[in-house]
Amino acid sequence: MGILAVMGSPSSGEPQVSARVPPPPEAGDPKGASPLERLASFRFTYVAIFLFVLLSVFTIGLSETVLQAYFEAALLEAATVEVADAPLVPLIQERVDTLLRSSAWIRVGGVRVLPIVLGADGRTLIYAGGAAMPPVPASNQGVILESDAWLLPATVDVDVAVPLGSVLANGILVAYFAILVTTLLGYTRSLTRREGERLDQVLAARDQIAGRARSIEGELAAVRERLLRVEPERDTQAGEIRSLEEERRRLLGQLAEVERREEALREGAVQTGSLQQEHEALEELLEEALSDLEQKDQEIQDLQREVKRASRSRPASSKSRAADQLARRLRTLYRDLEIDDRAIQDLVALGDESMRLKAEEAVKRLTDEPETAAVRRKVGGLPPHLSIFEMSFAGKGRIYYSRGRQRRHRILCVGAKNTQKTDLEYLSRLPRES
Repeated sequence: MGILAVMGSPSSGEPQVSARVPPPPEAGDPKGASPLERLASFRFTYVAIFLFVLLSVFTIGLSETVLQAYFEAALLEAATVEVADAPLVPLIQERVDTLLRSSAWIRVGGVRVLPIVLGADGRTLIYAGGAAMPPVPASNQGVILESDAWLLPATVDVDVAVPLGSVLANGILVAYFAILVTTLLGYTRSLTRREGERLDQVLAARDQIAGRARSIEGELAAVRERLLRVEPERDTQAGEIRSLEEERRRLLGQLAEVERREEALREGAVQTGSLQQEHEALEELLEEALSDLEQKDQEIQDLQREVKRASRSRPASSKSRAADQLARRLRTLYRDLEIDDRAIQDLVALGDESMRLKAEEAVKRLTDEPETAAVRRKVGGLPPHLSIFEMSFAGKGRIYYSRGRQRRHRILCVGAKNTQKTDLEYLSRLPRES
């Protein structure tokens, strides 16, 4: 601690002057730092980037593991069918295709799924990597229905991968990148605040020392004037002047040291500003990535809305016209059959043209070859006065018919396995003469 003391002569009656100057705060000199120390000053940034890469890779791998288990369970459930649901192979292929087409992880998330479905013997390939076995010919379908039960239970093997270019992987990267940029920005702001506080302390110390130096210079001028007036006290005053000059030189040296430290801190502040600019550039890149992702999500939503509008835009009159045209055509071509309006509406409701063609093919067999038509069984669970038969088509379709009142057969309704309960309720309400 520096001490300044000016002692006046008791006979002169002048007051005594003393001052204490606090030392400046200690600070490291960044100019003397080695390259290794400069690299170590950015260790937080390096650790944050390393954790970003590690967490991104780990999360993508974890998502692949979770989706692997999910698709294995879903495909095994799709491949589990009953022997009564024959033909088994087309049914398993259809259920697996439906699962893959309806999965949002594949359509939206971009997940790549390669399933393999084998028969119970482990060698018969039912479904492989998006390609199904060729359908069974219609002429041999009756044989296959009785012989393909040995394929059960089917086994499933699936390979799930999340490509780096998929929406799911990009979403994971963007989320972790946002966390990284936010963390680095908060760390940079905290570092800038601490450096600003240190700079303020050094500036305050410099101002205090400069004020004390000016005060000492004024005191030295006053002492010189007193020496000129008081000659007898010259020797004593000369020693005090020398001590004051030494104190002044020491304070000037401290002031120069404080100025050097101020310059070094200003250079550190400039480096902190460049780091902040780099973080701002990273924020801009993040905003661009987020805007691209939002644009893609908006395009997907627009496409979904267009599909919904297209499905709702078809007027009901078009279905009515289609039913009238189908009724006229069937009743003209198949004069030996009585076709109810309910059956015409069910055929129109099938929607798929291929399903309607297969149903019409079964109707034609019933007209041309009534003895060899594919009659599955007589429908049970109906009132005793009803004698209704069931004929299958396209694997899951069903045609319900009975003996006609004026013609040979009467087509009552057309349905599928998922509408069986509704169809049986309708048939049970038919009047006795039916």
